[in-house]
Formats: sequence, structure tokens, C-alpha cells
Amino acid sequence: METLIKLENVSFSYEEGKTVLDRLNIEFKQGEFVAVLGHNGSGKSTLAKLLNGILEPTAGKVLVSGIPTTDPERLKEIRRIVGMVFQNPDNQIVATTVEEDTAFALENLGVEPEEIRRRVDEALKRVDMYAYRQHPPHKLSGGQKQRVAIAGVIAMNPRCIVLDEPTAMLDPKGRKEVIETVKELNRTKGVTVILVTHYMDEAAQADRVVVMDQGGVLLDDTPRQVFGQMELLKSVGLDVPPSTELYLDLVKTGGFELAVVLNPTECAEKIAEQIRRG
Repeated sequence: METLIKLENVSFSYEEGKTVLDRLNIEFKQGEFVAVLGHNGSGKSTLAKLLNGILEPTAGKVLVSGIPTTDPERLKEIRRIVGMVFQNPDNQIVATTVEEDTAFALENLGVEPEEIRRRVDEALKRVDMYAYRQHPPHKLSGGQKQRVAIAGVIAMNPRCIVLDEPTAMLDPKGRKEVIETVKELNRTKGVTVILVTHYMDEAAQADRVVVMDQGGVLLDDTPRQVFGQMELLKSVGLDVPPSTELYLDLVKTGGFELAVVLNPTECAEKIAEQIRRG
């Protein structure tokens, strides 16, 4: 797979002098669905903001499709390649109707009206919000607002979407809606998804999980490999999905073979299989 974003020896410090990232080297490839985990202060949100030039590295390089994010003349190009969705959808909604909000960035770029209409309709259909196109955004649920924010980003036809804890303020229904939306974009359009989250069950649905600690990468592997290291994760203040922990606890009691399950279905199937075997 083609490398879309590459960080080379990237360090970042805020003005007060605290180093948040320290010589970070990591790549994100086209078409991946990557979850980024880490306790508060681990650098995961700073990483997200570096990926489309909201922040510039203190040292090292962030390259988006080979373009350094420190090049001010190409920042618009970078942000067309990498779109950003934040934690609070209210901070991204600026218009009085859903379709106007989805069109906002395209209008600012001077896209032709007919093309705006086509892209807005397609984006709203992709996030299952087309029926609400004339609705005022402030009357929508949290999950619906976040899907409108995602529509505004995908109308730009990005190759990558970075989502910085997009479900942190949502109820379980809203969380599920948003995760299903980004999974569908990844699966059907090949959009690279980089999801910063503190929900382990969301991370378990990714292709790859990156665990950050003390400004660097602690683990970078498949969800099954990462969540199989429960004790290491707990030592840095993180959990594993509830189903994973339940099954590993059963393994410790004896009689259950070692396996890493990622969701309730896998857990139930594995337990049933063990019972059948006696």
C-alpha cells in the first residue's frame, strides 16, 4: 500500500516547554483504518493535529503525500488530502441548515455551484443524513451533528480523515452511528481513517492499533496482537475491550485455552466452543 502520511523524527513542544512528542517515526498508508490510543497527555491529540498542518512540528518532518506540512503555500492542498473531525461537532457547524453547512468549505474554495450541489448530496447520502438536509443543525442529536461534520469533510473528497475523539461527547447510539459511518467510508471508498479514541471497543474494529505513551509509540500492531498484551496496557493506564478482559480472566481460572477475543460475539463463541469440548 502507498504511504500517504509519514512522520520522520518528529518532536513537538508547546510554548511552556513541555515535550509532547519525542522523535516520533510512524507511517499511515492509503486505505488503512488505524486507531490511536493513549492516556491523557500521551500525545495522541497532538499527533492528530500535526497530520494536516493545524500544528507544525518543533523538529522533524510531517509529509502528506510527500508534501511537508510546514509549506504554507501548499497548506490548502494538504487539507484537501487530510480532513479533520474534532470531538465537539458544535465547533465545526457554522450554517443554519445541514446542506449549507456541508457546502461551506466548498464555497470558500470557489467550487462551481453545480459541483457543490453534487458533492453535498453525495456526502449527506453517504452519512445517511440526506433526509435532514433542510434541518437546522442545532436541532439534531449529537450523533447526527457529528455525521454532518463528517459530511462536510468528505464533500472535500479527502484521501484521509483524522477523527480526534469524535464520539467522546455522544451516547452509545450516536457512537455506533459515527463508527459505522467511518467504517463504511473506509470499506467502500478506500478513505484512510485515523481514529483517536479512548474507547477500546472502537479501536478493536480497526485494522491497526497504535498505542502512544510518553510521546512515542509503545505498540503498533493488529487489534488482536495489541489487546493480547493486557498487562502492558494496564501498566500505562489503558484497558482492553470488556470482552477481551472477560475471556482472559477465564483463561487465568484454568480450563480455557489462551485466545484473544475482541467483541461479545467472539467471546460467546469461544466460551461455547470451550464448553462443548468439556
